[in-house]
Amino acid sequence: MVFAHLYVLNVLGLLLFVHLSAGDGPGPGPPPPSEPGPRGDALPRREGIKARSWRGRAGPGSARHGTARLGPALCRLGWLGEVPMVGHKQKVELVPNKVHFMKTLSLKPLLFEIPDFLTEEECKLIIHLAQLKGLQKSQILPTEDYEEAMEMIEISQMDIFNLLDHNQDGQLQLREVLTHTRLGNGRWMTPQSIREMYTAVRADPDGNGVLSLEEFKQLNIRDFHKYMGSQKVKMSDLVRNSQHTWLYQGEGAHQVMRSIQQRVMHLTRLPPEIVEHSEPLQVVRYDQGGHYHAHMDSGPVFQETACSHTKLITNESVPFETSCRYATVLFYLNNVTGGGETIFPIADNRTYEEMSLIQNDVDLRDTRKNCDKGNLRVKPQQGTAVFWYNYLSDGEGWVGDLDEYSLHGGCLVTQGTKWIANNWINVDPNKRRQLQFQQEMARYAKEGDEAQNEWTVDKSYRNVHVEL
Repeated sequence: MVFAHLYVLNVLGLLLFVHLSAGDGPGPGPPPPSEPGPRGDALPRREGIKARSWRGRAGPGSARHGTARLGPALCRLGWLGEVPMVGHKQKVELVPNKVHFMKTLSLKPLLFEIPDFLTEEECKLIIHLAQLKGLQKSQILPTEDYEEAMEMIEISQMDIFNLLDHNQDGQLQLREVLTHTRLGNGRWMTPQSIREMYTAVRADPDGNGVLSLEEFKQLNIRDFHKYMGSQKVKMSDLVRNSQHTWLYQGEGAHQVMRSIQQRVMHLTRLPPEIVEHSEPLQVVRYDQGGHYHAHMDSGPVFQETACSHTKLITNESVPFETSCRYATVLFYLNNVTGGGETIFPIADNRTYEEMSLIQNDVDLRDTRKNCDKGNLRVKPQQGTAVFWYNYLSDGEGWVGDLDEYSLHGGCLVTQGTKWIANNWINVDPNKRRQLQFQQEMARYAKEGDEAQNEWTVDKSYRNVHVEL
């Protein structure tokens, strides 16, 4: 269900913006020119259509009130000048009697690399435990949930056109449509697939790849959805082509799993109660041909959106939910024979502009074709960890807006197999909700309640010991 909700937010986010941005900022207009920046910088972000989150509507229970009662601020490496430049190395204490060095790979997003975070034996154990648990396909193919959500949205065709028309020139170029149809029923949309869809639903009579307002008015939007639902897709055509499973790290888990969680606490310097009550370890296998197109691990949190990890506890009724992953710690579990790098397409760009990700039919988010054109690629090295923040700071020591520079993906595996694992640290941008969640989880643990939350139910492998 989480993937379904994430999908709906991605595809319908543009629709939500119409309602969330009413009266917010100046009206839409053409983007102003700018000086080109390093690494193929883009035009500045267009003002006008902005997503307004719950922070703009602070109430009595929000993070803007009563912060003194909500516990300490979140530690953020580099926030106090600890990261002077890209390439800087610093010692970090993760385990006794061993020195680790953490290298800064980028400042936007704030991204670090830690070699030898895991030993070879630990990597093999994680893979073995994942195989014992069993892996499932990592497909994002929502159908019924998507159609149901579409029925809930009430928005005029003119509003849809105006929102898609990023540069407000009265026409929809291919890249404007691509920017807002990233997932397309689980299929990765390309300029060619958009053209094929236009032909199927007779959306582009003159075949120039551009839709005028008059052409758009003649369309039935449902025809697009029916077309996408009728298309058969191969694994290689999906947004994500991999298999994954989840490994429990809480009390009673294998000692290696517990040890890794402790190291993550030391690395991130985040409170134990936040790390311990975050998602379990996700283990992912990419076979030859596997990939994951560029994405963000978290979504923006609007007033209409709840964080998946706190929603059950706070019992708040909202139409959408997303995974609020404050930070990502990714581990490489093996050396990959060919491909499989982690790409950060726009790392350290001076400016960010979503439309610039697609130029002349080259989509920087496409990890099957264009990984060589991204700004930063991290090569898989067994035991190495990479760590980055998915959100900015709010300036007061808590979670701020989504860091759009955290866009990343898994490049095509051209030879062999790639194994990785992800530790996601979940923090609700609403500090009150996060505190309530932590208090409830502490109460459950104290009472020995076995039904703590949906992440800690499965402990079937906790007593498994594998000979390395």
